[in-house]
Amino acid sequence: MLTSLALIFLLSLILGGIAQKLKLPSLLGILLAGMILSPYALNLLDGSILMISPDLRKLALVIILTRAGLSLDLKSLKKVGRPAILMCFVPASLEIIGVVLLAPTLLQVSILEAAIIGAVIAAVSPAVVVPRMLRIMEEGYGKKHSIPELILAGASVDDVYVIVLFTAFTSLAGGEGVSVFAFVGIPISIVLGILFGVITGIILNWFFRKFHYRDSVKILILLSISFLLLELEIRMQEFLPMSGLLAIMSLGITLYQTYPILSERLSAKYNKLWVAAEIVLFALVGASVDLSYAVKAGGAVILLVLGALCFRMLGVLLCLIKTPLTRKERIFCMLAYTPKATVQAAIGAIPLSMGLPCGEIVLTVAVISILITAPMGAIFVDRSYHKLLT
Repeated sequence: MLTSLALIFLLSLILGGIAQKLKLPSLLGILLAGMILSPYALNLLDGSILMISPDLRKLALVIILTRAGLSLDLKSLKKVGRPAILMCFVPASLEIIGVVLLAPTLLQVSILEAAIIGAVIAAVSPAVVVPRMLRIMEEGYGKKHSIPELILAGASVDDVYVIVLFTAFTSLAGGEGVSVFAFVGIPISIVLGILFGVITGIILNWFFRKFHYRDSVKILILLSISFLLLELEIRMQEFLPMSGLLAIMSLGITLYQTYPILSERLSAKYNKLWVAAEIVLFALVGASVDLSYAVKAGGAVILLVLGALCFRMLGVLLCLIKTPLTRKERIFCMLAYTPKATVQAAIGAIPLSMGLPCGEIVLTVAVISILITAPMGAIFVDRSYHKLLT
């Protein structure tokens, strides 16, 4: 495993550096490093690291979402209002509808199979979106209309909504049926996630003021509590849904509101942790991509992914109706809300492992969506925010 980690870090740093020299996001080089080392190419990664890959990817997400919470001003989020709520589900819903309309013709699949494909590719990637929005916030772009906060809020809830729909559709395809509770669970999961995060944040604010530790120790305490919140989500899922990732982000936001001086210092520490976490996350996403599926997919899958993105961008545009955003700012929001990576890597292979007839085509579409949208979205945000935002 140590050899695998060494290869991941060194090759990712080399290819990430080359990508930056070519004026491309380093993320592109890191994804490529993972693909090269993966079992589908040179097969240089130890089986043990591939087994714990989902946990390592979740660890990286914990780091970036906590960092986002520690930098997110609730006043800015309140200023955004209605569009922030709509961004949580409208773009994803329209993307799923788009896939249901397009996939039966393009891929010769049933409507239910198309819905499963739509649910897999509809989730935006916090791992791509969040660090870029944080950088834009730090540089002061889009401040007047709180554009980074708007996209951050949507990206953190969007995944919860889509994963619940995916679970419902795969249950139907497996002949299990869908309970009403699965859909009622979406708002419950969001509300409970926020509630647990706020309560934990208030307790930690009191604890950090009462007992003095070095900031490095506080980071260890925060990380440990974040992992426990993820475990709580797993333990509660049988009887009451709760979003662990949303709880972690809410915890960060609560600390920012109640103890801003500490939040600023901790955010800087998390920034340093993200250097390693980003490499692990995207290299392992790249390692999960089977290029043979992408090669034999043909143009129909690419057309489907691009068509679905058009529906998604229409959804973002609908969310921004009657807002003071300029035309350039709306274009930025539409394109910045397109990258996919983490959720697709996590759930893309599930229908195949369930033995569903559509399993292979679902995985193929998931792979293509990562390869097209992750680099495209990252390149767009990195190149355009200083032109489209003030």
